Amino acid sequence: MLDQSRTPVIVRATDPILQNGVHMALRTRPEVWLVDEEDATADAVALVVTDRFDDRASHLLKTLQCRGFARVVLVAGELEDSEILTAVEGGVCAVARRADTTPDVLVRLVKAASAGEGALPPDLLGRLLNRVSRLQRHVLEPRGLHLAGITNRETEVLRLVASGMSTKEIADKLCYSQRTVKSILHDVTNRFQLRNRSHAVAYALREGLI
Repeated sequence: MLDQSRTPVIVRATDPILQNGVHMALRTRPEVWLVDEEDATADAVALVVTDRFDDRASHLLKTLQCRGFARVVLVAGELEDSEILTAVEGGVCAVARRADTTPDVLVRLVKAASAGEGALPPDLLGRLLNRVSRLQRHVLEPRGLHLAGITNRETEVLRLVASGMSTKEIADKLCYSQRTVKSILHDVTNRFQLRNRSHAVAYALREGLI
């Protein structure tokens, strides 16, 4: 029987060395509980580790999604911006590069995924947000145009999600209740048929909504 104070985690990697390395990094951590895929329930976090986001990694993600795992973390050695967005749009709720990933980071990503918070590399978010900001400032505003699709309040919440804030931190900063923040995110994900908050951020960035 699983310890309810620990997050159940299954680890899938594209080669045994990666698999064993992640197992060693996590097996002594009191915050998580490593479980076999056959014994895991749908609320377990699936941690996928790969050198490249290639066909093997994509197949792993699809297999996990077919088995009903909705909380998926991807750690890859090399990731292009477009690959990160593709992974998130494919159901991944937290992404990290292997070079930036310590055991503490792995645990943080697992906990974020379990709580539905999600996480994306800050350098990617920074570049995309700056790109959209320049588009708004230099191209659209001089012509009296504005990016549309979401409300100002939704934009504000998504920007804070993109910066890595938790629901409580967003609520405190905007003087909203946590229930209001969750409701705003729920409305956005429903309206655009998105899977989770990381997918909402990726969609908004790709579509130029934030």
